[in-house]
Amino acid sequence: MPTFAKVAVDIALDKEFDYLVPEELAQSVHVGSRVRVPFGRRHLTGTVLGIGPTAGYANCKPIADVVGKGKTPTIDAPLIELAKWMGRYYCCANEVALKAVLPDVVRKAEMSWKEKLHVHLADAAKAKQALPHLQRRAKAQVKVIEWLLAHGPSLLAKLVEQTHTSHALLRKLETTGLVAIAGQIVERDPFGDEHFLPSKPLALTAEQAAALTVVLQSIDTLKPSVVLIHGVTGSGKTEIYLQALDHALRQGKGAIVLVPEIALTPQTVERFKARFQSGESKTRVAVLHSNLSAGERHDEWHKIRQGEARIVIGARSAVFAPVQNLGLIVVDEEHETTYKQDEAPRYNARDVAVVRGQMQKCAVVLGSATPSLESSYNAHRKKYALVKLTQRVDNRKMPLMRIVDMRQEAHRQKGVSVFSERLKTAINQRLDRSEQTILFLNRRGFATSMICPGCGFVAKCPHCSVSLTYHKRAEQLLCHICGHSDKAPPDCPQCHDPKIRYAGVGTEKIERAVGAVFPKARVARMDSDTTARKGEGRRILGEFRRGDVDILVGTQMIAKGLHFPRVTLVGIIYADMALHIPDFRAGERTFQLLVQVAGRAGRGEVEGEVIVQTYTPFHPAVQHARQHDFEGFYEQEIEFRQELSYPPYTHMVCLTVQGRNEQKAQFSAEALAKELNQRLGEEARLAGPTPAPLAKMKGFYRFQIMVRSERIMPLTHTVREVTDKLRLPDGIRLAVDVDPVSLM
Repeated sequence: MPTFAKVAVDIALDKEFDYLVPEELAQSVHVGSRVRVPFGRRHLTGTVLGIGPTAGYANCKPIADVVGKGKTPTIDAPLIELAKWMGRYYCCANEVALKAVLPDVVRKAEMSWKEKLHVHLADAAKAKQALPHLQRRAKAQVKVIEWLLAHGPSLLAKLVEQTHTSHALLRKLETTGLVAIAGQIVERDPFGDEHFLPSKPLALTAEQAAALTVVLQSIDTLKPSVVLIHGVTGSGKTEIYLQALDHALRQGKGAIVLVPEIALTPQTVERFKARFQSGESKTRVAVLHSNLSAGERHDEWHKIRQGEARIVIGARSAVFAPVQNLGLIVVDEEHETTYKQDEAPRYNARDVAVVRGQMQKCAVVLGSATPSLESSYNAHRKKYALVKLTQRVDNRKMPLMRIVDMRQEAHRQKGVSVFSERLKTAINQRLDRSEQTILFLNRRGFATSMICPGCGFVAKCPHCSVSLTYHKRAEQLLCHICGHSDKAPPDCPQCHDPKIRYAGVGTEKIERAVGAVFPKARVARMDSDTTARKGEGRRILGEFRRGDVDILVGTQMIAKGLHFPRVTLVGIIYADMALHIPDFRAGERTFQLLVQVAGRAGRGEVEGEVIVQTYTPFHPAVQHARQHDFEGFYEQEIEFRQELSYPPYTHMVCLTVQGRNEQKAQFSAEALAKELNQRLGEEARLAGPTPAPLAKMKGFYRFQIMVRSERIMPLTHTVREVTDKLRLPDGIRLAVDVDPVSLM
């Protein structure tokens, strides 16, 4: 009886194609196998999504070959099911979802293990016997043999360097049978050059022990299946993760630990490798994130797939790691928006982790000092188990947060100043005591815009509806949306007035201001400009941790998860920034950011202080953050969401229509909204189309349609039906974002 396979080919078609499985490939084709198939006049690779005795049509073409024939399927069946769920939930083609599950470095046939030539003695005794004979006529060969006898097998390149010999001589020795030359796999380990001192489990506080008990029960019984750990900053959530992982490993299970920022990965890797890879268990820890080289990602993925690495640490995409016998997924700082991908498939790794846990029957732990309203709402509805850590480890006090009203400060200083008098005094006190300070501003660059006071000209991006940011060190005007850059002009491009002004503040300007006000301070800056080169982020954090830097200036990449015991002061330069974004989550983002940044202070023996500079000191987000009052903020914010039917009381789908022709894009958005209106049920609410807050981006005019509904799957099903049948004009694109975290 013939067997047929349903294959998703590697092009963005939301359709599976039936192929005949030839008898000679029957033992090699499984669900998850990568195959080559005829497609029109060419051959394409694809993924087998199903196998059965029937096909949807007659005269099916046969599968041409199996990629990696004879090996286990490339993608495990549970990950295939997860990709299918993502296609349904996030309104994307299965193949688009599969590309997230199976990275390009694994798909590409040309990407493989790296090999280097090694040399070893074929027979040590025979080589020793040959030495007297060779001494008389081949001293160079004697040198090679003696070096190998003394040092053992060696890389060919190293042996040539150490013995000052040649490749040709080594090949000649190989023909005599005295040495053997063979290729050996060289593992590309991103942390291969580093050594970690073993660490042992720490004694837990009563709150930590109670939280761990709930997590272990989840690992053992899946009751509860999801645990939300709401722990204040410095309460020891990571130690709970470590001990929970140890429990899972002892049961033969693997684990995934997600962190929101690549900058956090080195610190997390250090703690987990010190506990597991350097300890008694010698359990390998793999790392997955986009800053690894293609070779490193290839090797790490295959170590995981083959079961050699049982713990995976990484950013968003690590949620798809092919961990064998998965028993635990930890999502640290679960509230972070960086877990949401901004390109198709627009998934949220936190939500995917919860669904993967359900599919693979593994425990999921979400941790945060400022949980998202969605997760907190699920905990209040008993959908998740909630455990709280209300005290810092060793009963260290929460940092004292002081609010500085910058309106009054501007009046006192007779103008706008980067640093208030209170902040300057506090920094000087830390410098005198050899303590460290963090200054936070979530905006990179030197100035946010270039303005001509004569004619009012403002330098704007020709491709986006934003001003160009001035970067002083590079003397460039740069768009932070599309990357467009211009050389900073000496005078106004419009009226040629030389008195150009640069308005606004970025981290580069803060760094310079620190150097001017505190000339003896050692200053470093950490943002996406200074960490663009591989390894720079680790270098900066390493210098700060060693005490080689007094003041660290940075953006959100220093706002969370980092542990610096010497930091006793955090200065938040402009706390209002997120409040001015046209997004219903602006208050939540501001509260989370203030609490998280404040949490970097006072994690050692000395009590911490946080100084918040703001022009809206009485905003609820600022006041609740000052008091470290999450419950008060939650109650107020959840009431606002309920009144306006915003998430978590509804689900939201944002459809963005964009095109280079503004009128054509607007017309297409109106046609889509009309079709959706006709198809959506009464419980769904549609708004728009309206110009997006960022109306033009990368040369495309953008119009948004917002749809809200209490039930998500019927909504996404209707959206998929409408968008699949919609024929957009040439040059018009559509992006569908389910559960968006930003409405820009």
